[in-house]
Amino acid sequence: MNDVIMTNNQPKAEVFLKKITAKKPLFVCTLGTTETGKISGISAAGANPEITDYTPPADIELLLLGRCKCINGVPVTPDGIPTPALVTMSALKLADIPALAVNAGLRVLPNVPYLELGAKPGKDIRTGKAVDNAQEVLDRAKLAGETLSKTVDYLVIGESIPGGTTTALAVLLAMGINAWGKVSSSMPANPHDLKIQTAEAGLKSLNLKFGALADDPLKAVSCVGDPMMPAFAGLVLGAAQRVPVLMAGGTQMTAVLAMINALNPQVLSNVAIGTTRWIVSDKTSDLKGIVNQIADVPILAADLDFSNSKFSGLKAYEAGVVKEGVGVGGSTIAAIAKTEGKITKAVMLQEVERNYSQLVSGKTV
Repeated sequence: MNDVIMTNNQPKAEVFLKKITAKKPLFVCTLGTTETGKISGISAAGANPEITDYTPPADIELLLLGRCKCINGVPVTPDGIPTPALVTMSALKLADIPALAVNAGLRVLPNVPYLELGAKPGKDIRTGKAVDNAQEVLDRAKLAGETLSKTVDYLVIGESIPGGTTTALAVLLAMGINAWGKVSSSMPANPHDLKIQTAEAGLKSLNLKFGALADDPLKAVSCVGDPMMPAFAGLVLGAAQRVPVLMAGGTQMTAVLAMINALNPQVLSNVAIGTTRWIVSDKTSDLKGIVNQIADVPILAADLDFSNSKFSGLKAYEAGVVKEGVGVGGSTIAAIAKTEGKITKAVMLQEVERNYSQLVSGKTV
């Protein structure tokens, strides 16, 4: 399939893609919020830091309803660039893929059905007390993953949690993975210094050295992570024993991958990361470099291209804004695979533009 880029162990990536071709997936989106995401300059997931509590519920409302109910319009970056949920929604609609919301620590609940894991919103990681009941959330998510795996051919799991690359960085450092200057950003100018400063402040508050929690991923998450991580990891741990799992996201996936690798590395033979061309070609981050320190897991990337879009809000993706989120890459790969390549990047652009123009005019998609 031409519009899926294989990287990080191409033979394994090809085998994984073959396993999911013409199969029926379920898209699962883990949604959470943290106080870390409200630190000024950390995230572009909202017009201002305070509105980030509304971004994840608005994202899933857009996916499932074709419009947002908890806010007017759609989530945008401070520059007015639309949420990646618009792209994910387009992929799911084109390929008729069902979606399920998971509450992984929301402050504002969405106006759609969702799976409840008992996760609480994340705190500021600089306190060193970021996540409550991580073990409980992981256990519940694992059971949910096992159950869901009996209903479909494979799972595509995505996330929406503002500030997630900063919490990912902190967990990776706590677990001894060199991620300094390697996590991605929803902004073209990646604020590495701010992310490193924030992550290191969290570790310092507990006198934790680099790698101090290499064998204790749940403690790493509890101290400096976010509530999406145990929810996501649990879903993978439960489902990947039975079916393939495509972890849909960018460098945030590496923190979840590190957790899974420490808890049950055997399931990783059934796991791949699904992201976008914008992530794998990003010069300001290094997804492959982080993954290679953790496990031999293939990375697939949807070769999305908005350079010829008639909308400046979509063309901006080519300038390094957003790049990934709400499972954009994984959902696009699933749409391509389900239709055996009939859905192409050109078809995707057409559908995204159609949905974008309807949303801009205030209609339900």
